[in-house]
Amino acid sequence: MLIKSILGHTPQYGQDCFFADNATLIGDVIMGDYCSVWFQAVVRGDVHSIRIGNRVNIQDGAVIHATYKASPTTIGNNVSVGHNAIVHGCTIHDNVLVGMGAIIMDDAVIESNSIIAAGAVVSKNTVVPAGSVFAGVPAKKIKESSPELISGEIERIAKNYSLYASWFKD
Repeated sequence: MLIKSILGHTPQYGQDCFFADNATLIGDVIMGDYCSVWFQAVVRGDVHSIRIGNRVNIQDGAVIHATYKASPTTIGNNVSVGHNAIVHGCTIHDNVLVGMGAIIMDDAVIESNSIIAAGAVVSKNTVVPAGSVFAGVPAKKIKESSPELISGEIERIAKNYSLYASWFKD
């Protein structure tokens, strides 16, 4: 894993985190407990701050970045960021699933218990209301998050990634 300091900022992280051998954390990044950053994922806090809560998994090839002096990135607790997703200068609340290849742009807000479908593009300044499923390009609301989706997708994937991370620990 590459952990790189820049402009006086060194990434910080909590207890029991897993970082794949070729994951990258740079600069002004503060991450909570029980997080995982997977193969070829990049969390680059060089131009603004990145704050990540507890039990967050950033899957293979995902990019977490921000916009210089304008838009930091904040990710809450119990969030899964799918393979090759881009999370850029936005706010993601608790219990969110960001699907594979999704893109969330600057100043968007993803409220709790929401799902951003695979391949969706959440445009700048979009607010995804709590309990919503957004899909498409640009992403639009397609339905409410049912209790079955919340437990069967959002919570299940977050728990599974904690299990998967345990397989890689000594």
